[in-house]
Amino acid sequence: MANSGVMKLVCLVLACMVVAAPDAVDALTCGQVVSKLAPCLTYLRRGGSVPVTCCIAVRSLNAAAKTTPERRTTCGCLKNAYKSVRGINVAIVGGLPGKCGVNPPYKISPSIDCSKVR
Repeated sequence: MANSGVMKLVCLVLACMVVAAPDAVDALTCGQVVSKLAPCLTYLRRGGSVPVTCCIAVRSLNAAAKTTPERRTTCGCLKNAYKSVRGINVAIVGGLPGKCGVNPPYKISPSIDCSKVR
C-alpha cells in the first residue's frame, strides 16, 4: 500500500513537470512544489499535529514563489495535487499556511482561479 502512494506521488511529480515545461520562464516548477510539500502529505490526509518538516517546506515554498508567474505555477500545481492525490482533506489544506505562520497572497483551494493570482 505504501508503494502505491509513493508511485502516485512520483507520477504526480512527473505529470506536473510535463505540464510546467512550456512555462520555462518560471523558475519554480510543479516538480519542486510537489517535492517540497511531500512531508505534508500525511497531515493533509489525516490532520493532527503539523510536522515541523511540513512547516519548513511550506515556508520554503512560500519564499521561493516570489514572482506572479511562480505563484501561479504553485497555485496550479496545488490544484492538480487536489485532483491527483487521493484522500487530501480540503478543509485541512486551507488552514495549513496559517498553522505554519505563512500568509500566501491567495487562498489555497481547489476552486481558485490561478490566472488571477498576483
